[in-house]
Amino acid sequence: MTTLTSRPFEDADLPFIRSLSPTLAAKVDLSWHTDAVVQKFQDDYIDAMMAVTDVPSATYVALRGDEPLGFVHVREREDEVSGERAATVPLLAVKDGAQGLGVGQVLMAAAEDWTTAQGSRLLHLEVFWNNAQGRRFYEKQGYEAETINLVKVLG
Repeated sequence: MTTLTSRPFEDADLPFIRSLSPTLAAKVDLSWHTDAVVQKFQDDYIDAMMAVTDVPSATYVALRGDEPLGFVHVREREDEVSGERAATVPLLAVKDGAQGLGVGQVLMAAAEDWTTAQGSRLLHLEVFWNNAQGRRFYEKQGYEAETINLVKVLG
């Protein structure tokens, strides 16, 4: 098997990144939102994260040979507790059929290296609570829960 690598995002990667939106949406599983609403949320979120802004950020693509298998987007943010400069991973997606190959680990290593190079010591991320597979993955990488958002449908 070819070794997994990561490299910085190139404009030609955008169609691949957008193609993973259904994979991300499938992990959400929120009964109080329709599938169409969740899919639109994911599509819009990818577009917002990939838009050029003044916020320092980076996107990395994981490859096996020339085949893209996943991506991670990392950007600067302020830690809500200490106020210090930190980073966050708002998006990480691995192509269907490539989970379990180490793609996520390669991508998170790239995000962690970027965060350290920016001079930050904290890397935040969010994962939908019902994405147990995602939570286990991040916990194995050493991430711990800090806050949990709860929702109640009232009508």
